[in-house]
Amino acid sequence: MEAESEPYVRLATLRTLHRVVADLNAARSLAGTLQAVVEGAVHGLGFDAAAVSLVRPDGDLVVAAVWELEESAMGGPSVLLGQVGSRESWDRLLGVSDHWGTLRFLPYDRGWAVASDIPRWIGDGPMPVYANDWHPADGLLAPMYSAGGDLLGVLSVDRPRSGKRPGAWTREALEMFSLQASIAIGNARLRAEMQRALARLEKEQQALRASEESFRQAFEYAPSGMAITELHGAGRGQLTRVNDALCRLLGRPRAVLRQQSFADLVHPDDRALLERTSAESGRAELRLSRRDGGYQWVCLRNSIVADAAEGPSFLLTHVEDIEDRKRHELQLAHRASHDALTGLPNGAELKARLGRRLCGQPQAVAAGHQAGPADTGHGGAGYATVVHPEAGHAEDGFGGYPENLFGDLHRAHGGYGSADPAHGYGLADGYPAVAGAPGGLNGPGGPNGYGDRDHVHAVVPADHGPGGEIWSGPFRSSPATTVEKGLAVLFCDLDGFKSVNDRFGHNAGDAVLVEVARRLSAAVRDGDTVARLGGDEFVVLADGIGRDEAKDLAHRLRNAIIPPMRIDGRAMRVGVSLGIGWAGCGMSTEEVLHTADERMYDEKRARGGAVRGARGERSHRRAG
Repeated sequence: MEAESEPYVRLATLRTLHRVVADLNAARSLAGTLQAVVEGAVHGLGFDAAAVSLVRPDGDLVVAAVWELEESAMGGPSVLLGQVGSRESWDRLLGVSDHWGTLRFLPYDRGWAVASDIPRWIGDGPMPVYANDWHPADGLLAPMYSAGGDLLGVLSVDRPRSGKRPGAWTREALEMFSLQASIAIGNARLRAEMQRALARLEKEQQALRASEESFRQAFEYAPSGMAITELHGAGRGQLTRVNDALCRLLGRPRAVLRQQSFADLVHPDDRALLERTSAESGRAELRLSRRDGGYQWVCLRNSIVADAAEGPSFLLTHVEDIEDRKRHELQLAHRASHDALTGLPNGAELKARLGRRLCGQPQAVAAGHQAGPADTGHGGAGYATVVHPEAGHAEDGFGGYPENLFGDLHRAHGGYGSADPAHGYGLADGYPAVAGAPGGLNGPGGPNGYGDRDHVHAVVPADHGPGGEIWSGPFRSSPATTVEKGLAVLFCDLDGFKSVNDRFGHNAGDAVLVEVARRLSAAVRDGDTVARLGGDEFVVLADGIGRDEAKDLAHRLRNAIIPPMRIDGRAMRVGVSLGIGWAGCGMSTEEVLHTADERMYDEKRARGGAVRGARGERSHRRAG
């Protein structure tokens, strides 16, 4: 390239430059591209040696590629491979060098600027004779930048074959080459990053496929039921995927289950529980319908499967069969609450059912008495009477207090409050309403109230006179226009049962008790409770029934028991004494049962002692 002014030489140089640039772009790897850069600088630009220092991720520069046309006896620049120089030292070196366009030239007399940590090799070329000759310690650097202006590396060339410092044409060719080299290095890095990304993606996809396969196998072959439910969109709540175990558990094919949701399958009584069960870590024990029409006890456990970018995507539900455990629990509960012989509710269950119907507040007002012209002592205001819990009739006063006390309170304050239920049953002049009445201190919403606004007070129906009038203490109202309903308690005690045990043995007696239980259960209404207290004592709870209806029910029960029973080929007969009591809020279960028991004994006694010593016999049986 000595005769650089000659056009044909320049054309040849351009051809060579085109060839080496093509080699740059043909390289597929970063290492191959770097090697093409140093070889192109040597073979295409007329230098004997070249090296590329590449910027590492930490910012420092490492010698990544070297090439020498002919290695000298003192060793070539290949010894520099892998050596690292700090970024600060390189920036200082580039800053003190002469600017030849984008190139940097460091003359030999400025070698003091080269920091000790920058890798450097000085060849054994001839010393300069003229000012323009190349000195072995001279350095020509071509910084290479990315499209964004970041330093990619530095191309260093040494020993021009002309022996002269490069002229304008060579410098321009080196600038063009270094620009193409920076593009090639950037592309090679991009390809390398893409290849690494593709490798990572492939590895992640393989892991994902392996995970999906593991999940599929765990889902499909799980011994218990599994289901996937949509969380969003039009199919929200629908079963989109179920396993064979769930299909077997419910006896339904997969295609049918995928058209339903748990809300479609759950027992109506358990629907509220299903709705209350949270999606995330929710757990519920409920019943799902089977294909045969029955219901299966299961335990549902929910887990949300979320996507890192899109959030919760679907719900994974584990369906465990708990039929055996639940059946065992129900059997234990049934044994604890039912009589082992007859299968009827026992005394504890009877008291529990009765207690759930009654609240602890005093009895509500049963009827109102409007004062007439002669009742001037009442001040012309409404007068309320309160049902007496045990006597079964209404009398004046608070909760059965004597009328004189109630009257004294009345007369001291000039009258009684309104009997209008909408305003409460209260006393005038600031006296509180009758305890337990609507609007009173202990009524719904009152400061001492029971707080259950859905509770309906159990009220003892009032006695009716011959003309349909309501008798309440010394007062009589007009004929009743409605039939009052209440909670009747019918106490049943068998007559002659002891003689069955004495004559035929306890096995026959047990058979009689079982038959009596069957007959009582068949005679009552749907929803009534027939319970066995023990021995030969039975109790019937009949809610929402009037006094006349209760008498009719007692008549049916008596007629059901009286017909003879055939036990072990023998005809056996027992009678029954019945007492009708009434349960009202404010009464305890013991009070209610005691009242009915007393009514039953009163009937037994009124019948002339059908069973001698009945009270003592009952006490003996209960103790036994």
